[in-house]
Amino acid sequence: MKRSRLIIAVSVTTAMALLLVYSATVVAVEVIQAKDGSGIPGYKDTPIQPWSGYHVHDPDRPAPRRVQPGTAGGAPSDAVVLFDGTNLSKWETSQWKIEDKEIVAGPGNLTTKESFGDCQLHLEWQAPNPPVGSDWDHGNNGVMLMGLFEIQIFDTYTTPLYPDGQAASIYCQTPPLVNACRKPGQWQTYDIIFFAPVFQDGKLVSPARVTMLHNGVLVHHNQEIYGPTNHRILSTYDKPIAPKRPLTLSGHNNPVRFRNIWIRPL
Repeated sequence: MKRSRLIIAVSVTTAMALLLVYSATVVAVEVIQAKDGSGIPGYKDTPIQPWSGYHVHDPDRPAPRRVQPGTAGGAPSDAVVLFDGTNLSKWETSQWKIEDKEIVAGPGNLTTKESFGDCQLHLEWQAPNPPVGSDWDHGNNGVMLMGLFEIQIFDTYTTPLYPDGQAASIYCQTPPLVNACRKPGQWQTYDIIFFAPVFQDGKLVSPARVTMLHNGVLVHHNQEIYGPTNHRILSTYDKPIAPKRPLTLSGHNNPVRFRNIWIRPL
């Protein structure tokens, strides 16, 4: 009996000791508030992340700014709205026109007044139905990032074309991962994340890169762009490029339509 009581007493003592250790640990974890008075809670007794210089769960780490997302493909609150169906005031004068709150491509190009570098771009386009012109021109247009790097617009649903020239290709360089084209006459979306090339002392430090969704389908993932694009050329970076340049929609004598165009500088 005495041995049993001794075992019970030791067990209770051990349990109490563990409880005290646990309680001390809990007390040692101190939740603090951010220094800027924002009320953000966090910790300063955690390890420091070597890649950021901040503590794990650091309340003083800069909080992401708040952006109101758009609805149904609409522009978020921090976007530059390039076309909302009303006018072409964000674009240089051209022969393109507005019809039924949509841009209809005409002769020449459509170029923004403002210049952009790293960006997130959203636009919607529609190839004519029935197709117009020769096979080489079916829905033919292009999104010229910085006016130099073309993401092809083309009716690849109806008309086959060399892979590095079909819809959503980086023209003359890289085909899309898949062909996500809809039928002509249906609206299609491009969502493009673009990082401009970087030069230092006139030399290329890092090439342009693009991640892209076509109709919600991933077609490029952090894909390198090997230089300015054009027809039947091997692209290279043969001279420095300014960090920001205008965006251009490249007409090819085909009445492709556009709507809901916005861009977020990154």
